[in-house]
Amino acid sequence: MSDGSARQRLDTPRTSRRRFTPRFDVEAVGRVSEQLARFLGTGRYLAIQTIFVIIWILLNLFAVGYEWDPYPFILLNLAFSTQAAYAAPLILLAQNRQENRDRVSLEEDRRRAQQTKADTEYLARELAALRIAVGEVATRDYLRRELEDLRELLTDLQATKPKKRGKGIVTTDE
Repeated sequence: MSDGSARQRLDTPRTSRRRFTPRFDVEAVGRVSEQLARFLGTGRYLAIQTIFVIIWILLNLFAVGYEWDPYPFILLNLAFSTQAAYAAPLILLAQNRQENRDRVSLEEDRRRAQQTKADTEYLARELAALRIAVGEVATRDYLRRELEDLRELLTDLQATKPKKRGKGIVTTDE
């Protein structure tokens, strides 16, 4: 199939209609939208906007020579509509980016919790094994008691043991 006929086919998409397509850094746009969303949610922005609206209305009501937007303030409404049209998608973009960060953070927290749980279970098993091993090991008190018993047995044996005198054996001391 020739190159000319490939362009004619409807099931083959064109690569681009323009030779130059602008490329946008998605992360830069996202960072700017987050900064703008943070600014739009501050008291400073609300105060600036309130002062701007008050000045706008006062100039259009009382400055006879500067009435560019008479009483229904259609131009002011258009400005607010334009601002809302741009602010809403930027705020949504910022929220989506925050949601992605939260999801990654949550997954990391879950992974850490699972690792911590596995480590805790391992340590519990090791501690149980050590307790069992220590139960089988002779302790100091156990050894003292056994040595005391042996000493008593030796003293009893020495008390009942026949004594040697010279060449003969004496059976017991009386």
